[in-house]
Amino acid sequence: MVAKTYTVAFEGVRARLVEVQCAITAGLPAFSVVGLPDKAVSEARDRVRSALSTMSVALPSKRITVNLSPADLPKEGSHFDLPIAMALLSALEILPGEAVEAVVALGELSLDGTLVPVVGALPAAMAAAEDDRQLICPAASGAEAAWVGAAQVLGAGTLSDVVRHFTGQAPIDVARPGEALAGAPAPDLCDVKGQERAKRALEIAAAGRHHVIFVGTPGSGKSMLAKRLPGILPPLTPVEALETSMIQSLCGLLDEGGISRARPYRDPHHTATPAAIIGGGRRARPGEISLAHNGVLFLDELPEFPRSVLETLRQPIETGEVMVARANAHVTYPCRFMLVAAANPCRCGYLPDAARACARVPICGEEYLGKISGPLMDRFDLRIEVPPVDFTDLTMASGGEGSPVVAARVAAARQVQAARFEGMAGLRQNADMSGDLLAELATPDAEGQELLRRMAERVGLSARGYHRVLRVARTIADLDGSAAVRRPHVAEALGLRLTGAVGG
Repeated sequence: MVAKTYTVAFEGVRARLVEVQCAITAGLPAFSVVGLPDKAVSEARDRVRSALSTMSVALPSKRITVNLSPADLPKEGSHFDLPIAMALLSALEILPGEAVEAVVALGELSLDGTLVPVVGALPAAMAAAEDDRQLICPAASGAEAAWVGAAQVLGAGTLSDVVRHFTGQAPIDVARPGEALAGAPAPDLCDVKGQERAKRALEIAAAGRHHVIFVGTPGSGKSMLAKRLPGILPPLTPVEALETSMIQSLCGLLDEGGISRARPYRDPHHTATPAAIIGGGRRARPGEISLAHNGVLFLDELPEFPRSVLETLRQPIETGEVMVARANAHVTYPCRFMLVAAANPCRCGYLPDAARACARVPICGEEYLGKISGPLMDRFDLRIEVPPVDFTDLTMASGGEGSPVVAARVAAARQVQAARFEGMAGLRQNADMSGDLLAELATPDAEGQELLRRMAERVGLSARGYHRVLRVARTIADLDGSAAVRRPHVAEALGLRLTGAVGG
């Protein structure tokens, strides 16, 4: 007789069902786990043996074989402990076979039988719901998994609780979703004195999910602007919140099962490796660009990042997803993020100030910003020079409009876009438009087309640059409440892209 239950193996944010088979046969006493397990899965037999011992369950002096099917799918992680124990208890006829076969289980066992929380409960619940099965997991992971309302989630504290549930002695209560978290309050935009042009660019970028780079002298407020971006972005929609939480669940970043409606904000240091930014490592884990999915990726001191790291961003920016390819894994993660970058104009930082600049001006500026390749720079929709803040601005009592006022305009513009793209798969903001749809929805009036044509010829806009100007102009029109893209919208979009030292 072969006893069965089910668990999952993770391929990116997708959880694939794995059938856990257990057979007890005559032969020399042994306990083996087969089916391409990693070290953590192979060690499950020792944890399971100890946990059963605390329940006074003795293993028979026979050969115990646990097979994880499909056998050619790599199995990684300690969450295989619980399903292995359940399949073994079913083979020993302690648990009813039919009931055990009807669930998906995951959880790590401590030596005394306590169930330890594991990562990936949310994707596992999605897989269980798709196969119309219950999910049984550690109690500490139950609140997270319960967000998938289509699956019934049971959170158990110990292996003994699981046994009592399946034998009808003490049924486990259905888990409830954790609290929706509002997230920490973001700094207010009115804290930034002056820099009205940069603030306007930040509002446009937030409204249409456009990539933006700020270039200016040290202390001009580039990082301050970026840190205030989350405060003007609308909360995640339910679909976006679930997408983002799936990635966070794989990385163990969900706090007590709560799902946040705040958009992710990631700001890795410039010493980060390609694997940290793009994803990778032994288990092909998601990187910063995937953790910033539906949110903001801020790269401060952009030219200080290694060239190899920056160039890996080019394809994910365009496609909204990244394939992490390793010898033992090919995993695709979503990464529809908004890229915000900041850079000094040169290594000393004072290129525009003749009194403070170094002796290598202007060559130092060309070499420094030259670390950012043309193809990568071409992907920034908005390129903003941030001048030093005037002393009179610093002495002002207020920095202008606060984040709530700007956020209301951004939210209104995004609602217009949501209505525009309703029913169109993969389209949410203006930055997602391309091809015929872009021509249909963002073609400006005759005066705007003429201005765009003349400027494209004068500065040599690439095809990508031309399309990005149209997207930004469409966003400016949405903020203006205009159904048509007009010449002033095109002029502002061009002005925010073709800016001095960072234009082109």
